[in-house]
Amino acid sequence: MAAWAPLIPFSKSRLGIDDGTLGLLLFCIAAGSMLLMPFSGRLIARFGCRALIVACVATLCADLPAIVAATSLPVMAAALFVFGAANGLLDVAMNAQAVVVERESGQPRMSGFHGLYSIGSIAGAGGVSVLLAAGVAPLHAVLAVVLVIAIAALPAAGDLLPRRAPEGERPAGTFKALLHPGLLPIALLCFLMFLIEGAMLDWSAVFLHTERGVDQRHAGFGFTLYSIVVALGRMVGDRIVDGIGSRRTLVLGSLAAAAGLLLIVTVDRAGAALAGFMLAGAGLANIVPVLFTRAGNQPDVPSAAALPAVTLLGYAGLLCGPALIGQVARQFNLTAAFAAAAVAVLAVALLAPRITR
Repeated sequence: MAAWAPLIPFSKSRLGIDDGTLGLLLFCIAAGSMLLMPFSGRLIARFGCRALIVACVATLCADLPAIVAATSLPVMAAALFVFGAANGLLDVAMNAQAVVVERESGQPRMSGFHGLYSIGSIAGAGGVSVLLAAGVAPLHAVLAVVLVIAIAALPAAGDLLPRRAPEGERPAGTFKALLHPGLLPIALLCFLMFLIEGAMLDWSAVFLHTERGVDQRHAGFGFTLYSIVVALGRMVGDRIVDGIGSRRTLVLGSLAAAAGLLLIVTVDRAGAALAGFMLAGAGLANIVPVLFTRAGNQPDVPSAAALPAVTLLGYAGLLCGPALIGQVARQFNLTAAFAAAAVAVLAVALLAPRITR
């Protein structure tokens, strides 16, 4: 997924489209994810995590070169839709597999998995950027990424657990699972956390440039530092959860994230804002992994239904977040928008006793 980001300008030039058309094309990724994700629970229940993961990885490996080679809008739109659909299904299947691994090992594992996802994001975008800077053609860079994915995925496929629903058991629907009183608070918190992550992705550089006077060429360092701290925090997150428990991890993470966001908006210095992004990243790092673990272990909701539900609402927050932040910034300013995010993240601390009961 991250390997695609540096290739977007090349695709825009190849197709000869403007920013508005590009935005509509990129929406195809979100549409594919949102439309297919509600069916992921039934697919996992019928075919198992292993089969769905392998099928989605194979689809992404075949589809990524097709995206880079597309020369017409309909072909590009179809390829991006398939890309989003496979990625959305894969997200759910990977988290379902992680829940099974946690159950069978009896140890926290989710933060480590999410940490490797963060490292993969940095490696994908960074690796492709290095190849492009070295003069490698976009298609050749993509083929190199596909080769690396295949080398990693083929040996691992045999070790995945083929967990599926017992014979005759029908998983609850995604939207029905959302109404479960134990799952709904977790899903709403996922919506908020993904909303804040989307705000960090799309608005951190704009905030540093417009509100703190950082040069445009350096404004991206805020999100870079945030991403690095999130990745490092998740790599040690399992030890933290094992040491202090899920409830304290959520409460302390929420308070740290709120403190970081308040530091960003209250101290009118670029250095303080960068420190705030790092503190917010440290606080947010392990909240989502813990929420996914709690969702996958609800006593009355099968994980094959619970995980698609919270992932779907999380994706909705990721998609809505940048637009909501933009509207708040239009009515007030970006400082007010980040201050609102600081208040929103405190909901995790308030609900932590309930969802970890």
